[in-house]
Amino acid sequence: MSLRPTVDFLLHDWLHVDSLQSRARFADHSRETFAAVLDTCERIAREKFAPFNRLVDVQEPQFDGEKVILPQATQDAYDAYAESGMLSAAQDYDMGGMQLPYTVEAAANAFFSMASVSIGSGMLTSGNANLLMVHGTELQKKVFAANEFSGRFSGTMCLTEPQAGSSLSDVMSRATPDGADFESDPLGPRFRLKGNKMWISSGEHELSENIVHLVLAKIPDAQGQLVPGVKGISLFIVPKKLVDTQAQLTGERNDVALAGLNHKCGWRGTTNTLLNFGEGKYPVRGQAGAVGYLVGRPGDGLKCMFHMMNEARIGVGLAATMLGLAGYYASLEYAKNRPQGRPSGAGGKNASQAQVRIIEHADIKRMLLAQKAYSEGALALALYSARLVDEQHTGSAEDADVARLLLEVLTPIVKSFPSEWCLEANSLAIQIHGGYGYTRDFPVEQYWRDNRLNMIHEGTHGIQAMDLLGRKVLMENGRGLQLLAERMLATAAKAEAHWGPEADALRSALQQVSQATQQAWSGAEPAQALANAVPYLQAFGHTVIAWIWLDVAASLGEDSSPAAQGRRAACRYFYRYELPKIGAWLQVVSSRDPTCADVPEDAF
Repeated sequence: MSLRPTVDFLLHDWLHVDSLQSRARFADHSRETFAAVLDTCERIAREKFAPFNRLVDVQEPQFDGEKVILPQATQDAYDAYAESGMLSAAQDYDMGGMQLPYTVEAAANAFFSMASVSIGSGMLTSGNANLLMVHGTELQKKVFAANEFSGRFSGTMCLTEPQAGSSLSDVMSRATPDGADFESDPLGPRFRLKGNKMWISSGEHELSENIVHLVLAKIPDAQGQLVPGVKGISLFIVPKKLVDTQAQLTGERNDVALAGLNHKCGWRGTTNTLLNFGEGKYPVRGQAGAVGYLVGRPGDGLKCMFHMMNEARIGVGLAATMLGLAGYYASLEYAKNRPQGRPSGAGGKNASQAQVRIIEHADIKRMLLAQKAYSEGALALALYSARLVDEQHTGSAEDADVARLLLEVLTPIVKSFPSEWCLEANSLAIQIHGGYGYTRDFPVEQYWRDNRLNMIHEGTHGIQAMDLLGRKVLMENGRGLQLLAERMLATAAKAEAHWGPEADALRSALQQVSQATQQAWSGAEPAQALANAVPYLQAFGHTVIAWIWLDVAASLGEDSSPAAQGRRAACRYFYRYELPKIGAWLQVVSSRDPTCADVPEDAF
């Protein structure tokens, strides 16, 4: 089964991405140019990524004491992706970009995530470069960002530390001025960094000529003390190899050392590292300390880094979505071809009857519909959110501000819903395969292992939940939530004629979410309100996906094709089997149920 028809439907028949061509930035584009980009990415994914997904899973990265060794297939895939121009697809022409709508870029990247998320594409590199385009100096853009967009350099984000985990306020890496002339370096105020960073994806490899690390660290005060909390965090460019102002390598290695490779459950084709900054293994000009260049103002590091983190969260959600779809397609193919059992009812136990394919069993259809509803719903949400990014960048001032607020509210859902429910889709794909699904003879077990990471990285599930309930739905006096509610109600009104029960159910769900939001915070301390943030996230996510599915279904009109029938069935499934779950989740939120918060440690 091909992904392309679904992508084309969502882009053109639902989101009407062709309308962006009327905007000056995208004036050179047409449906044909969009199709050419999708064709190219689909081909590269099919030829350079998909055939090697199992290979990179079993041939994990190895460190020989000097360099990390990866399969040749990974290098070939990296080169093909860089040559495609996708690293700079949305950038200006003068940066080597295509000025492609982000909506189309996200759709094109979906092919790579489905083919082999483990090989990876350019999410961190393009996110790193995009951050520098917003917060870096002109020379930093020219030397670092431009070379990342070309694929000559690659990029990372270095936030987490072994002792701090997700708690960035406890970052201990420090950056001290590098000499009396530290402020006069043309690449930016120059510092020496010392510290350790953990879980750094693509932190060490030989795929590119250089690796540009974006590192969070604190600048000590006059007494040599680190400022507590996140306000003391600054952001630094720390290249693996030092460069001059013309982006040429100086021949000197920076003091960044690989301390170890993390061996993961999934995503095994991507190196994941512990990096030591400034330990003295590669002293620069005779002294320990990794050379780093300040990005933005001192103390604004986390503000700058969130530009990359939010982009990465959408990317993680899309990766989780595509793994869910990969499992769905694999289990659908298996269900169509695997004979087992006989029809239920009269004569069903007659062994002389021919076996039926398992797709003829109602419970198999249930599991397939669940996968389709989770994964295609999540893909629609991801592309809808990408469309909001385009609106934020190229719409009118008023429309851009609306898009900004909607993105604030939706980003935790774009990341969290697919990372939880497309993982469940992968579990159902294994179930459909039966015992075979639990073996390496079929790909679905790898899809599950690869997807399990997505609830953890770029902000764990709990962090997304607290961000949503503790900040996003409250910001600007709840205006973002109100704007989202208006769009949901507009969809319900549009769908009323043909989808009356579903429209009523969506209105009811929205009312329940709104009431729970108010009741969670009514006179409560933050600890009380946030104790059940994850159930709130789950209910909110299900309400959002229900809205997306109803909007998709309403756009089908009189289309009676098998694809349209499938979308209608997925919509009905989600409303009848999934949306009713929100009542139980919101009950503990509304009542501020203390069961989990109050259980004493000894009780465990």
